[in-house]
Amino acid sequence: MNRTTYKVRIYKTEKRKNAKGVITSYRVLWQTDGKPWKKAFQKDAQADAYRSALVTAARNGEAFSLATGEPVSWARTDKPEMSWYGFACKFVDMKWTDASAKHRAGIAYVLTLATPAMLTDTTCPYDAKEVRTALRRWGFNTKDRKNCPPRTRDLLRWVERNSRPVSTLAVPAIARALLNAATSRLNGKRVAASSNRRHRVVMSNAMAYAVELKLLEKNPMTDLKWKPSKTTLQVDRRSVVNPDQARALLDAIEKRKPSGPLLMPYFATLYFAGLRPEEAVNLREKDLTLPDAADTWGEIYLTAATPDVGREWTDSGEQRDERSLKHRAEGEGRPVPCAPELVAILRAHLKEHGAGPGGRVFHGVQGDVLATSTIQRVWAKARQDALTTEECGSPLAKRPYDLRHACLSTWLNAGVPAKQVADWAGNSVEVLLRTYAKCLVGQDEISMRRISEVLRPGTRERIGKAQPDPPDHDRTQPDTDH
Repeated sequence: MNRTTYKVRIYKTEKRKNAKGVITSYRVLWQTDGKPWKKAFQKDAQADAYRSALVTAARNGEAFSLATGEPVSWARTDKPEMSWYGFACKFVDMKWTDASAKHRAGIAYVLTLATPAMLTDTTCPYDAKEVRTALRRWGFNTKDRKNCPPRTRDLLRWVERNSRPVSTLAVPAIARALLNAATSRLNGKRVAASSNRRHRVVMSNAMAYAVELKLLEKNPMTDLKWKPSKTTLQVDRRSVVNPDQARALLDAIEKRKPSGPLLMPYFATLYFAGLRPEEAVNLREKDLTLPDAADTWGEIYLTAATPDVGREWTDSGEQRDERSLKHRAEGEGRPVPCAPELVAILRAHLKEHGAGPGGRVFHGVQGDVLATSTIQRVWAKARQDALTTEECGSPLAKRPYDLRHACLSTWLNAGVPAKQVADWAGNSVEVLLRTYAKCLVGQDEISMRRISEVLRPGTRERIGKAQPDPPDHDRTQPDTDH
């Protein structure tokens, strides 16, 4: 006996009211081969999502079960059900162990943006900012979720109660709304193009995990069409300082008391050796080879980096998370040349201030690890002291990271082979050339001079006179193929 049918009729959602006229529930009504079905929901949005799923299945020509009244593909008697919030927490827990602290924070941020699209109750009793903070800081943090404050715990319970089931993401409209939320800022505008791609990857990975848990038949993100945002990873040439500007900034930093003398050598490693900020912070005295002889190059051997991600995301509870070098396997190091000027700066620094705890070359006034807030504050003051008002308002050296850009640009413009620069910088050649394409100066001037030479009046006559006449015997020889 055939237990399925394609004869389906879906009616408008019915509002159920009590004697006082207050709506008590929302009921979805439909028929399969003449047999009536109904399903009640407390929230209008829940009923609408369920009805939309039925309509989509019917339009797609899916077979409906005569036993359950629902599309056969749903197989609800065999498929587990889970709320979006419960699933998102489970996804975070699955990723936590193998993810870096920075990646953990990134996943939590994306899920926080996405979650409002999966809430069925728009009359939230909590402030929107409070909800976001609770989700990002506690709900999507495996380490701290169980230790959240009582009010936050109540808030997260409300979120879980009012979350749509993961199965509703089989409806394209709901999946689209989720993706749109995950790639939009809190003000409604789209995130930057590079962030857009990262957020989509996080959401696609989450949906793949839902398929693995059999909460969904397939990843709904793969069927959503989207136009990739245009992005550029090229360094803005206007942000790159020249050697005079760089030295002026370093001098201004050194004059800043009390942190300046301790921080100037840190910034010098970014400019003269092209280190990433998180690499420079973790630099140890044992990693340095600093010759005594003047005008002699030394070497820096990098082994790890410590990005600033926040105590709530690290296993150690420290503000910075010690990780392997970017694009390097665990334990793989990278040598970087140390220019004579930087050798002298580092030798003087270690002689006067010594190394900090753990042999760290750079440390704060109290001997602790350099704080990002201190680095940014000193840099902002140094720009004001060393640059003109017009330069301060421009992209010039806007961030400390721009010193690394200036270093790599200098190496490339000095004629150092791209492969060598890429090895020192910890990049691939492809990324290096794409990133610094606009900073390779000199080639455009040479090309323009050549064009100007050709366009000068009398160029054709000069070129003709400059070419000697061919020997007589060449004129008398017939043309032959060689």
